[in-house]
Amino acid sequence: MPDRLAARAGLGRQAESLAAVYLEGLGFRIVARNWRQYGADAGELDLVADDRGACVFVEVRSRTGEAQGHPLEAITAHKRARVIRAARLYLAAETPSAEAYRFDVVAVTFWEDGRPPDIVHVPNAFELGA
Repeated sequence: MPDRLAARAGLGRQAESLAAVYLEGLGFRIVARNWRQYGADAGELDLVADDRGACVFVEVRSRTGEAQGHPLEAITAHKRARVIRAARLYLAAETPSAEAYRFDVVAVTFWEDGRPPDIVHVPNAFELGA
């Protein structure tokens, strides 16, 4: 089982790297990767980016193939709440100056047959009330 967990973590890091490169290609500036706050108020953000003055909290989800569904299906209400909570912690700790804030999702599907990964970017994927 440890080998499977290590492979999964490696796949997640690869997806985050692909997402960062993809977003940079769209003109985003990556401000933080794998931002974490430890302790009682723990939280984690995959990517934090600046998109022309907007602070963008980016959740990256990945899957290998389609057997377990599309990576976007992994953005549950529970996951959205965790990302929102982490974003609030980030804002309290880092105090970025931004004109706006939003939550984007980048989904990466890896293929075992050698095809390049599919990348889907969903701007404004959810809001604070979601």
